[in-house]
Amino acid sequence: MLLIDCPWCGPRAELEFRCGGESPIVRPPDPQATDDAEWADYLFHRDNAQGASFERWHHRFGCGLWFNVARDTVTHRITAVYGITDPRPAPEGQR
Repeated sequence: MLLIDCPWCGPRAELEFRCGGESPIVRPPDPQATDDAEWADYLFHRDNAQGASFERWHHRFGCGLWFNVARDTVTHRITAVYGITDPRPAPEGQR
């Protein structure tokens, strides 16, 4: 089980949270001018990379707030927890 450090509530068990998927996914700026292929890319296509992953998490059984988590998908090691509007941290070992 993961121990996730909620920025507002502190460390809590993974069971209190819900993963909201890859972060950040940017909505097309002009929905009226977006074609079907662009919408499909926005809605369904994700990297699903092995290794470093950036995800949104929701503390559903706690404060109810959303935040971002940098996590290794192989080891499940969490390398950073940061706010929704904060910039993505550099991958470990880089500056």
